[in-house]
Amino acid sequence: MKIQTAQHYTCEEIVALSRQWVETIVVGLNLCPFAAPVVRNDTLRYAVTDAESMEALASNFLQELNLIQEKEEKEIATTLVIMPRAVSDFYDYLDLLAYFEDLLAKSGLSGVFQLASFHPAYLFAGVEPDDLSHWTNRSPFPMVHIIREGQMSRVLTHYDNPEEIPERNIKLLRELGREGLVERFPPFADFI
Repeated sequence: MKIQTAQHYTCEEIVALSRQWVETIVVGLNLCPFAAPVVRNDTLRYAVTDAESMEALASNFLQELNLIQEKEEKEIATTLVIMPRAVSDFYDYLDLLAYFEDLLAKSGLSGVFQLASFHPAYLFAGVEPDDLSHWTNRSPFPMVHIIREGQMSRVLTHYDNPEEIPERNIKLLRELGREGLVERFPPFADFI
């Protein structure tokens, strides 16, 4: 499957590609050791929004935040808010992420939920643009991951040296190389 502009995808295709990325890259490479049980239990919500404006995206984000609060963890453990038609520019995405963080704080939910960020053009500051470390946070579409902090805390008690996860992931991706990443997730060929 070739990555096209998001305009060419149906909602079902966006979810399917996102699910494939989560299962193949995030869980398959164990980039996030906490993701496998959520995927296995089918409690990861894939929430696709067609919104493009900052206001509409914020409204969708707040709706998803409300939904995850209303549901038991066994129904929705965590949510990926997928924004395929917005913030294609990474720096615009970072502005939106900061806005979402501000909304989270203003809603009094900092400490209850945290956000993780994923984008097709993800770049870590101070790292060469072609370094494979960026691929730890690259996804088929711009996404914000809403994570329950309580759930994360419980999982971390069973994981030795969680602070080493980022370094382990970077090492793994560098060892795999571009070819290895594309082999595992062929849509990456259009990103690399």
